[in-house]
Amino acid sequence: MILPEIQAKHPLFDLLDQLDAERYHYVLSRHRPETILVTVTLVGERLEIDVFDDGHMEVSRFKGNEAVEGGVDLVNQILAENAEIDAP
Repeated sequence: MILPEIQAKHPLFDLLDQLDAERYHYVLSRHRPETILVTVTLVGERLEIDVFDDGHMEVSRFKGNEAVEGGVDLVNQILAENAEIDAP
C-alpha cells in the first residue's frame, strides 16, 4: 500500500487562522502571480502582508490617527495628483 504524501500546511493558512482567532478584519487580493496580499485593518493601522508562494512574508505598516481630513474635494484632489504622477 502506498501512503499519500503528507504536505505541510502553507504559512498563509497559519496566518489566516491567527487572524480569524483574534477576529481581525482582513481582505485577500492578488496583484502579482507569486503572492497573495493580506490587508489587515487594525485601529490606527493597516498592514499589507505579501505572502509568497514559497511561504515567506513581507509586511508594510501604515499608521495614522484615523481623523477625517476632508470630503469629496480632497478625494478629487488626491486622485488628480496621482493621475499626474502616473501619466506617461
